[in-house]
Amino acid sequence: MGALRSAIAAKIADGKLTVVESFELPEAKTKLFRAALDKLDAGKTTLLVESSQKLGENLYLGSRNLSGVELVLSSEVHPYDLLRYEHAIFSKDAIEALQKTLKKFASKRNKATEERSSNAQKEVA
Repeated sequence: MGALRSAIAAKIADGKLTVVESFELPEAKTKLFRAALDKLDAGKTTLLVESSQKLGENLYLGSRNLSGVELVLSSEVHPYDLLRYEHAIFSKDAIEALQKTLKKFASKRNKATEERSSNAQKEVA
């Protein structure tokens, strides 16, 4: 999870991570989707991240034929994906879901660190 945090931080630092309210499209038209990506200055390669609860058929059908564009779920996003694509666009729901996952992982890691520290102090005493 640390690598994922680093990849997200790198995208933010480079100004290559965008969060949109949603990816809803009135129709499943690739042309409409390309126009929307162009307005966001998405670049040649773009990673689209959506939450599994909001993944709609129009989004899937509208994005699947675009060259250089990949659609993934927030639960499946990988650090390699973030580094491989020039731009990353997250829906608001997807970034919130990812934040919850990263927060849970950090809490578990902190708890484990505290337990190890406590056990080490007991052994010394």
